[in-house]
Amino acid sequence: MSADKLFTVAGTATNSDGTTKARFANDLVARIKILNKAGCTNINLVELPRAMTKLEALQYLTEQGITEGDAGYAVASKLSEKSKVAKKGEVKVKAVKASAPKTTAKTAEKA
Repeated sequence: MSADKLFTVAGTATNSDGTTKARFANDLVARIKILNKAGCTNINLVELPRAMTKLEALQYLTEQGITEGDAGYAVASKLSEKSKVAKKGEVKVKAVKASAPKTTAKTAEKA
């Protein structure tokens, strides 16, 4: 999945096996229907104020305090994972003091 993909809905849901995961979508109603059909419980999805990447959406959920308990852990875990991926793409540049090139000036003699 591309890092540039934007989502308008984010939240958490608990799978039928008991694991809680962060969820992302662009259609709230359709996503809730899919999760219900899959047997998910504790569905907590919210519409985001604007289209966001997964990293931005996770940060938004954390800032809003929308998640608690297992859901909070799932969001924090996914946020940590996405932050590591984002940092992997960063490039650190070290500045090195450059010295001026040595030049020798020669004068031309007039004949």
